[in-house]
Amino acid sequence: MSKPDKQRYAMNLALAAVASQVGLLTTFIIIVSLLLGLWLDARFNSRPLWTVILLVASVPVTLVLMFWIVRRTVSRITPSTPKQEEQRRGESNS
Repeated sequence: MSKPDKQRYAMNLALAAVASQVGLLTTFIIIVSLLLGLWLDARFNSRPLWTVILLVASVPVTLVLMFWIVRRTVSRITPSTPKQEEQRRGESNS
């Protein structure tokens, strides 16, 4: 596998990791808000008030967390400098 292919493969793995983190976090928040809402409704006998409120409130929470995770991950990606690109081209031509 050539150097650019390895870099593309690593980038694809990083993107897949971010997507899975965001997906799992979203699923976790929705399940927790659903269970907490059902528990509060059973506790206060107010079915389905708390469940609906918490599910609706979970949407902006997941969006903010999704944005935060993606920004944090993207900030860790360091673009290659022109000098590094020249070195890579020199290595591939050798």
